[in-house]
Amino acid sequence: MPKETLLTMRGINKEFPGVKALSQVDFTLRKGEIHALMGENGAGKSTLIKVLTGVYTKDEGSIRLDDREAVIRSPQDAQHMGISTVYQEITLCPNLSVAENMYIGRSDDIYQNWKKMNEGADRMLKSLDIPARATQQLGSCSIAVQQMVAIARAVDMDCKVLILDEPTSSLDDQEVQKLFRLMRDLKERGVGIIFVTHFLDQVYEVCDRITVLRDGKLVGEYEIKDLPRLQLVSKMLGKELDDLSDIKTEESETKTDDKGVPLFEAEGLSSTEGIKPFDFHIQKGEVNGFTGLLGSGRSECVRAIFGADRVVSGSMKKNGKSIKIQKPIDAMKNGIGYLPEDRKIDGIVGDLSVKENIILALQVMRGFFKPFTKAEANAFADEYIKTLSIKTASSDTPIKSLSGGNQQKVILARWLLTHPDYLILDEPTRGIDIGTKIDIQKLVLKLAGEGMSITFISSETDEMLRTCSRLIVMRDRKVVGELKGEDLTQNKIMSTIAGGEEKK
Repeated sequence: MPKETLLTMRGINKEFPGVKALSQVDFTLRKGEIHALMGENGAGKSTLIKVLTGVYTKDEGSIRLDDREAVIRSPQDAQHMGISTVYQEITLCPNLSVAENMYIGRSDDIYQNWKKMNEGADRMLKSLDIPARATQQLGSCSIAVQQMVAIARAVDMDCKVLILDEPTSSLDDQEVQKLFRLMRDLKERGVGIIFVTHFLDQVYEVCDRITVLRDGKLVGEYEIKDLPRLQLVSKMLGKELDDLSDIKTEESETKTDDKGVPLFEAEGLSSTEGIKPFDFHIQKGEVNGFTGLLGSGRSECVRAIFGADRVVSGSMKKNGKSIKIQKPIDAMKNGIGYLPEDRKIDGIVGDLSVKENIILALQVMRGFFKPFTKAEANAFADEYIKTLSIKTASSDTPIKSLSGGNQQKVILARWLLTHPDYLILDEPTRGIDIGTKIDIQKLVLKLAGEGMSITFISSETDEMLRTCSRLIVMRDRKVVGELKGEDLTQNKIMSTIAGGEEKK
């Protein structure tokens, strides 16, 4: 028997100058369900959420909550109606305490009563099993804990509709399961949850129904059991798609000589970030990767290789010859490129144009006293905008105005322009749409086929299995295993993370 309808949005239109962001979109949320809102970047998901939460005013259409017309002109209107949102980018204040972040902008009485506020925050943190104290500064918490605090804030506001916009992007597997338990608990209490994510596994693990948008239009609404994954991807992209597992075909798989001199190798490498000494090598044309839970040390390993973190022990070789990498420019001069995990902080320079972001690394290597001519810069930018199908009005468009997936392509173009022998990609597909993910995965295999060595890191195990021929498994900032061939399975990876012995 269908559950009672909680929220209906009908005929929603929203237009920006030159862009029809939403066109006659319908959406229905039931009480006590977890409903996935799916679509590529630019499909209209964020716009629909912002209309529902009062960030944008709809041009046409109607919204009803609890079978009553809902007039939502501001985020405050949405909150008063019981609509709470947790966005992908954490919007809390790191310089304030956890409790202050949970109660800021709410009841003046509790915000001015420090004892009552801290007690209430501690109760909520304890009930959700969040490893934080009410009085500690939020900035001292990990990104994952900050994300959980944002969710706790929303949950504590007695919401009827909880919108989770990529809430798991900074959480490890255990924290994801903790969040899912909380979501299921809220579902049992009758809360309607709108779940926006790019993780297909998570959709099929926790959701009841799926609504798919494409190009600002409604594709359809489906029961989870009636929409296999391949059909979901096809509907999101608007075209038939081969099974994702077929990306790595016999033609695209690279054959590397395991017995030859490695292109790059490290021995006994450790860093100031607590990485235990590890050995590492990669052959010419190989795609390998570091895998492990959040905090396992996978990112810190590649940061040590690139010189982004200070190395305290170990040695490195390139093509059998000793090299010294103490800072990123040393790595760059040795033909190593690095796309960092956090594109917002370590990747893009938001106020610069697409063109300026593309030429940045090559300009650093060349020296800022030898700037490129305008013609050279335009030629470089135009080449990679075309090669990577970067969607931008022009090369002079500020990069901050691009979608996340296109920002990621710009950073990738930056490093490809330096023509590296060895490219490190840390979470290159996090938070971007399915189509762009596939494009990047295919590009990785194409580059490897042309002889480039690539280390690929992703939180999505199936993505690692599709792209890598060898995986280094991490736990507690040490290497606990190495998998290749028939051992490259999800079960083997998980069992190695859970119980592998430290690699000798």
